[in-house]
Amino acid sequence: MALDGIRMPDGCYADGTWELKMNVTDLNRDVSLRVTGEIHIGGVMLKLVEKLDVKKDWSDHALWWEKKKTWLLKTHWTLDKYGIQADARLLFTPQHKLLRLQLPNMKHMRVKVNFSDRVFKAVSDICKTFNIRHPEELSLLRKPRDPKKKKKKLEEAEEEALELEGPLLTPGSGSIYSSPGLYSKTMTPTYDSRDGSPLSPTSAWFGDSPLSEGNPSILAVSQPITSPDILLKMYKPQSLLDKAKINQGWLDSSRSLMEQDVKENEVLLLRFKYHSFFDLNPKYDAIRVNQLYEQGKWAILLEEIECTEEEMMMFAALQYHINKLSIMSSDNHLNNSEKEIDEVDAALSDLEITLEGGKTSNTLGDITSIPELADYVKVFKPKKLTLKGHKQYWCTFKDITVSCYKSREEAQGTPAHQMNLRGCEVTPDVNISAQKFNIKLLIPVADGMNEIWLRCDTERQYAQWMAACRLASKGKTMADSSYNLEVQNILSFLKMQHMNPDPQIIEPITTDINPECLVSPRYLKKYKNKQPGFVRDLISARILEAHQNVAQMSLIEAKMRFIQAWQSLPEFGVTHFLAKFQGGKKDELIGITYNRLIRMDAGTGDAIKTWRFSNMKQWNVNWEIKMVTVEFADEPSLAFICAEVDCKVVHEFIGGYIFLSTRAKDQNESLDEEMFYKLTSGWI
Repeated sequence: MALDGIRMPDGCYADGTWELKMNVTDLNRDVSLRVTGEIHIGGVMLKLVEKLDVKKDWSDHALWWEKKKTWLLKTHWTLDKYGIQADARLLFTPQHKLLRLQLPNMKHMRVKVNFSDRVFKAVSDICKTFNIRHPEELSLLRKPRDPKKKKKKLEEAEEEALELEGPLLTPGSGSIYSSPGLYSKTMTPTYDSRDGSPLSPTSAWFGDSPLSEGNPSILAVSQPITSPDILLKMYKPQSLLDKAKINQGWLDSSRSLMEQDVKENEVLLLRFKYHSFFDLNPKYDAIRVNQLYEQGKWAILLEEIECTEEEMMMFAALQYHINKLSIMSSDNHLNNSEKEIDEVDAALSDLEITLEGGKTSNTLGDITSIPELADYVKVFKPKKLTLKGHKQYWCTFKDITVSCYKSREEAQGTPAHQMNLRGCEVTPDVNISAQKFNIKLLIPVADGMNEIWLRCDTERQYAQWMAACRLASKGKTMADSSYNLEVQNILSFLKMQHMNPDPQIIEPITTDINPECLVSPRYLKKYKNKQPGFVRDLISARILEAHQNVAQMSLIEAKMRFIQAWQSLPEFGVTHFLAKFQGGKKDELIGITYNRLIRMDAGTGDAIKTWRFSNMKQWNVNWEIKMVTVEFADEPSLAFICAEVDCKVVHEFIGGYIFLSTRAKDQNESLDEEMFYKLTSGWI
């Protein structure tokens, strides 16, 4: 026993013990314990708490190994099994820490999050706190750095962050995906499907959350932008490369916040990462709908996604309408927190405005025959050094094939041109005021994509052919139940962009419009040589004119229409990454969407080649050289090296979209969390 205190050259004592150094973060205190490699982690924490002799609830604390960036959560493992020796330094620290979350509506909240959970689980807990269903669609993103700003400055909104503690879920407490996380035919309606207001006392839909105090609908109500200065201060990507750099910031869903160097009180962005919005239902999703609307609104205002001037005025009119109704709705519900609504009417309303919805036709005709289109359409195939315009053909659309004949009479013979649209890229090119209804097709061929343009004469013809092209690109025909709904959605989208040739402004131009807060800066610059007052009145008049097309919509319908219109934009849902393709000499872009990969020109954003997930056999990642290889059923494999981004981020997008494609409406059980990790983590 006399040898116990003798320390050997290797740092160990003669009795085989050694000193383990730890820092207790709550007390900012360093502590050393005499241990052996055979002691388990639980025993280390027990000895540490006994030595501290501080009366405190230590149940949320765990050991963090700084050097290895790992949590020591397997309390039955020994120090030897973890490989911890005398040179290690451990932190005894709470697992739940505060984060400053910027929500899609750009508002900040302080949320207590488990820094030891995988990000996928942490996001699920956050969404449960916020009552957002389908948390698998969201994730956390690091705040992009504006290269023009040298110093980080906290925005005023951050300083006014609302304190909000998430649920401290304990292991074995059940799945986070229990109701209202998944679709269920027996779910109790939580919100009025007409305006998104709570139908039940706030405690029923926010529980004991601090959100139930004060204004409970803070996350479900859109708040208007109060000053154009807010827009001017925010970072706006100037190019596709800037957009690609933003996407470098997505956190790894398979690792914890602490493992990814996220600090307590750091600002992270909570965003809809996967643009595949499942079972969006106004009765249960008022907060989810509002945050989706907000994410789309800011994407348009900050020019993260392109749109035409007519579309911009339509989006501005919807914003103006939503802002007005939101103020009215808030005022009404101060005195009326509960409403009685007819359940049948509400259900019918849901069917009409749910994005997933639309009545499926069960008529015999849909089963026994596939609808076809036949009409005169102008066709144009661009070629270099030619100015030749569109040529009119009699075109038939059968199954997924367009056949072009020189005249209607020759339709029984051999077509002059024939195009199979499976796997093609379909892009609208529409100008309502100029009566231009073009469809741009990029059709896959062995060495790239053939570009073909179709020009329609009327809105209805355009809607029918555009809907057919979109379905054909996915390998579906017009017999699909979604065809008629798609036609109606396109017509509705066009109708909202109509401008009255002899405008009768219903309401006077007032200061409450704030057109500078409703359109992106690009459209204001068009009139930079004009007087500010003139520009304000001109844009206000156009917004009020467009507002006539949406003035009769309810609040929730206007938000759903906005989301639907956002989804209709050509660039919607394309996540860009900088990449170098095998055989290529320069950096290009890889675009990832819910159903395909797109090779894109980094300067113009034009699609060079498209690959559908439905045709994919498998994909692999060489982690050492950051190369992603994708194999397909009937075409050459694709290989590219990720530039300036961890290929894990790209890999997770591909696996994540494939995971989301397995969801079904009748699925009442928990999501398969382990399957998500297998498809996205790369090493399970």
